[in-house]
Amino acid sequence: MSGPNNPYNASFGGQMSASASFGAAPAASGASPIKDTTTATFAKDVIEESRNQPVLVDFWAPWCGPCKQLTPVLEKVVTEAQGRVKLVKMNIDDHPSVAGQLGIQSIPAVIAFVDGRPADGFMGAVPESQVRQFIDRLGGPAGGADDQAAEIAAVLEEAGGLLAAGDINGAAELFGAVLQADPENPKALAGMAECMIAAGQSQRAREALTDLPETLANDAGIQAIVKKLDQIDEARKLGDPVAIEQELATNPDNHEQRVKLAKIRNVEGKRDEAAEHLLVIMRKDRTFDDDGARRQLLEFFDVWGPKDPATIAARRRLSSILFS
Repeated sequence: MSGPNNPYNASFGGQMSASASFGAAPAASGASPIKDTTTATFAKDVIEESRNQPVLVDFWAPWCGPCKQLTPVLEKVVTEAQGRVKLVKMNIDDHPSVAGQLGIQSIPAVIAFVDGRPADGFMGAVPESQVRQFIDRLGGPAGGADDQAAEIAAVLEEAGGLLAAGDINGAAELFGAVLQADPENPKALAGMAECMIAAGQSQRAREALTDLPETLANDAGIQAIVKKLDQIDEARKLGDPVAIEQELATNPDNHEQRVKLAKIRNVEGKRDEAAEHLLVIMRKDRTFDDDGARRQLLEFFDVWGPKDPATIAARRRLSSILFS
């Protein structure tokens, strides 16, 4: 994925030069920080317990190969965290309802609950270093020297912040720096594609994500970008948002038009507004399109990612509707 013909060697209105280089815990209690939960005990084990300390929920299934890789890593790191967080495991084959309601559509998936609400999360069998960073963000750092993986993660986080702030060139520069050090880093590849989309180069982004190696093409982050591109293409065919708003002003219960407006607002980057339209439908009529508003919102979550503020806010409101 390197060289002058690499589609990720992108410049967005300016010169891009990749210049980045990579070069005390609470006492543990007697009780184990790891346990299994069920649908019946989820509220006690997760919702209530997360008001005392962060609780990680590991959604897994016996047939899931990546789950078998991730779970031992989670258990090891949580145990070594010495009480800063707890780990609760939920077998979605035996207990599918909570995962379905929270929009867990691929596993392994880890959702962190804090103060009774979803606060953060990740998907896939991530490396041990990333699990440690995730727990450090939730429960406070345990100390230790940074390694190259941690440095790359920090650069990726900074790049994501620049992109969110509208600095496409700055973000692309950092994503490019990561790609120099790790040419097949999926987060950097997805991030560079996001830069292309933000620069109005959706077709270029789609071409860049075509014919990737299978391991990259199946990465959750890259799949989310492909879904985002599909949503952009769909929204272009849905009509004039002004006309749709006028229709809703006279007929606010036209749920079909409201879903269309949600899809348009989503690709415009107005995520909170897009989620609100779908939540309005859920509050009024869960039977519309066989709970289609919730299913559409879950598709948005897939693209936005579990850490996006819009995902976190909408998931909390979704939880209040589902569990009220």
